[in-house]
Amino acid sequence: MSGTLFLPTKTETQNTKWHLASVALTDAYTDFILSRQAMNCSPGTLGFYKYSAGRFVLWLDANGVTVPDQISARHVREYLSLLAGQGKADTSLHGAARAIRTLLRFWFAEKYMPELVKFAMPKIAQKRLPVLTAEQLGKVLVACKKPRDKALVLFMADSGLRRQEVIQLTWGDLDMASGLVVVKRGKGGKARSAVIGATTRRALLGYRRTLSNPSSNSPLFPSRNGLPFTGSGLLIIFVRLSERIGIHVTPHALRRRFVILSLRAGMDVLHLQAMLGHASLGMVQHYAQMIDEDLLQSHKAHSPVDNLARLQ
Repeated sequence: MSGTLFLPTKTETQNTKWHLASVALTDAYTDFILSRQAMNCSPGTLGFYKYSAGRFVLWLDANGVTVPDQISARHVREYLSLLAGQGKADTSLHGAARAIRTLLRFWFAEKYMPELVKFAMPKIAQKRLPVLTAEQLGKVLVACKKPRDKALVLFMADSGLRRQEVIQLTWGDLDMASGLVVVKRGKGGKARSAVIGATTRRALLGYRRTLSNPSSNSPLFPSRNGLPFTGSGLLIIFVRLSERIGIHVTPHALRRRFVILSLRAGMDVLHLQAMLGHASLGMVQHYAQMIDEDLLQSHKAHSPVDNLARLQ
């Protein structure tokens, strides 16, 4: 193999005309993408496969692979090694490997390949995820100069919803009386419910008064043109807040803050799992990493030395 690494941008990959030497490779890839469409994958998931699996297929073609049954684990290892050599983060490598694994499993199931190609998945380092403290969250709220920004921060911190889920909400999805939020299409296309409290609802009511006659079908947080925010458009709000206060603020940090505060308040982990939209409790544990403040309070309450007299 030549080791050539052809890595088009996301837009280029999704819009590729597929001028490949091998019709067999093109047809197999097209069949895979059609299968994801038939499964009603979300636009985000479909884009992920088009980009991650698509550039792997382009790389295969550039390196002389003309049919799926020529692919071996060596091809996958070399491709991932080249990505790693470009300094890609471990999460990016793992994402690429997931897409390739799904692609190869589909090709095996559909008999494009005589045997399933197996390879070791790249490991993701166990990192402590950044979590906003209560004091930092207060600073973020003070830095919100617009009713929209304050309502958005409160809503995301109070509901624990993902960025894409918030973007898709309309005013009709929210019951102001009860605080119930209906998520019609969460991650994996699953519907679920979330809840927000009275403080957040008051902020939303104040924000809604600044809008021009929003209907039940209007986006909960519209952009300047009245349409729903894009994912990157919503992130710009948090980038500006971060620059204003010198604290890195992201939608995901607010989601993690929601988990910490909910657990501290005594929420049942099964209820929390349902509100987060996770298939297992493992992801709840992933978000609920203990932060220093929790460790200090726990040790103060349960230190075996400080509490020695009481324990005797």
